[in-house]
Amino acid sequence: MIRRMPTALGIVAVFGGLAIAASVLHARDQRYPPPPVTERMLYVTAGSVVGRVMLSFDALAADVYWIRTIQHYGRDRKSHRQTGRFELLQPLLDLTTSLDPMFTTAYRFGAIFLAMAPPDGPGLPEASIALLEKGLRASPDQWQYAHDIGFVHYWHTGDFSKAADWFERASRMPRAPGWIGPLAATTRAQGGNRKGARQMLQELLESPEAYIRQAAERGLLQLQALDAIDLLQAAVDEYFKQTGQFPTAWFDLVRARMIQAIPLDPARVPFAYDATTHTVSLGRGSPLGPLPQGFQRQ
Repeated sequence: MIRRMPTALGIVAVFGGLAIAASVLHARDQRYPPPPVTERMLYVTAGSVVGRVMLSFDALAADVYWIRTIQHYGRDRKSHRQTGRFELLQPLLDLTTSLDPMFTTAYRFGAIFLAMAPPDGPGLPEASIALLEKGLRASPDQWQYAHDIGFVHYWHTGDFSKAADWFERASRMPRAPGWIGPLAATTRAQGGNRKGARQMLQELLESPEAYIRQAAERGLLQLQALDAIDLLQAAVDEYFKQTGQFPTAWFDLVRARMIQAIPLDPARVPFAYDATTHTVSLGRGSPLGPLPQGFQRQ
């Protein structure tokens, strides 16, 4: 599908209408806040059905459903509900990309939304991969989709072999950047090596999409947290080696001058120490959790 360019008059009319609609909806929401449960039931859940309903307005409808997707994700991410969070995310993304199969932003951002582990997302890496594969069927030469599938495998499923396969596939596609080939080789040789993970995340920091850059920044902070946990665990073990007993709290390590103060993770939340299991972990409520598993330090 190729979106036709609107005329100048059409653009003015569309934005004028959107501005009026936005003001009306804002006033309505201020006076009559919509009940969230009812609102969650107002979506068509089959892309083929909505395509027939929208007729030739599919591109505009795709934009509307993409906005709905972002609203749904944002609201549920802030929600404290224990059940039903992100339940509409996958069908909304399917609707959006069925209406506009060339909607690159929906595929790439949507895949990140789906793969994010709770509480920041539904933790559905397989659904994330399926969405990107749908994008590849529509645009077989879009190297970004193949790369992103590799990223999902690398970061979320821990299947480094599949990650390397997808990085290699991406590297062979037209206009793929030169760094993907070496990334595939590093992934295949080293698996979940943190050095390789940092290399990949540093490359993603150059992405033009802000949310992908934010995901990469968060991933780098998570790797820093993993490094810090290793060092703190080593300090706990050294305390036992020197004293014959494990510390009961961080203050024991401070008094022994093994650490300077209660340690904070990169998000400025204190690390947790379990005096029963003698293990170090992220503190409860840290925005960096859950940390990715399987990443060896070197």
